[in-house]
Amino acid sequence: MTAIAKTFSVLDRIRTYQSQMPATMAKIAAVLIDDPKAPLNLSITDLAERAGTSAASVTRFCRMIGYGGYSQLRVGIAEDVGRGGAKAAWIGEIGRSFGPDDSPDEIRNALLNTHVMSLQTTAGLLDMPTAIRVAQAIVKARQLDVYGVGGSALTALETEARLYRIGVNVHTWAEVHNGLTSAAILDDRCVAIGISNTGRTDETIQMLTVAKASGAHTVAITGNPDSPLARLAHDVLIAASPDGYLQPADLSARHCQLFVVDLLYLLIAQSNFDRTTRFLAASGAAVAPRRRPMRGAALPNTAARRATAQT
Repeated sequence: MTAIAKTFSVLDRIRTYQSQMPATMAKIAAVLIDDPKAPLNLSITDLAERAGTSAASVTRFCRMIGYGGYSQLRVGIAEDVGRGGAKAAWIGEIGRSFGPDDSPDEIRNALLNTHVMSLQTTAGLLDMPTAIRVAQAIVKARQLDVYGVGGSALTALETEARLYRIGVNVHTWAEVHNGLTSAAILDDRCVAIGISNTGRTDETIQMLTVAKASGAHTVAITGNPDSPLARLAHDVLIAASPDGYLQPADLSARHCQLFVVDLLYLLIAQSNFDRTTRFLAASGAAVAPRRRPMRGAALPNTAARRATAQT
């Protein structure tokens, strides 16, 4: 086998030699480029018939691109399919930004660059008048529902944790039946937020649809402004997840979604400074006794007790 046969895939070899092939072999090349897996299902005679040529021409074709015969060609195609399957599995689970042979430093740098770029893109795409309008609607709302499924459910829970501490009556729903029940009893004094990276999560769309029908002001946080969720909502806030980044997509989108949530949190906190600081102080005081002192720090009155003991 030639050096090129050891290095290139079957299709690479075909394309390399295609311009040099006589008409009969060019027909075989066209068939394989159109259907690379054909030899796995066709005999040499069947392939020759499909190409409108002879079995002998198929054999000469195999030798021209670096294989001893049709059997070796089929093995090469099977190996390509196997490598392609492994690559497809890696891309499906990990993404295109990170290779299986990348060094730890390369992975770290690619990860950092991807995060920075995605956050910068999200910041650039965010429409601030819309963000301000959503924040003001939440401040005035009787109740805020937040819907998210899968990875977006984690963002929804973070939204609840942030806003509840500053006095927002917020509820998170990841289970569609409970979410639909809550959405059905909202009214025009309420706000409902649906979070979905793709904007195509059926359960989230269903819950936000019912909330809108109940009169609530609806908001979509999504990476797809043309999605069904975005078209449904009164207001849309874009969280631009990086392309080809870690899978599943909701995992890769979470930092961008949290950027949007943090922006809303700060806008809401600003809108009523006195109430915000009062609630934060109250919650801080409530959990303070549960916090352990820093290692090496003196316990309360320790210094005073030591001074007393020395006198």
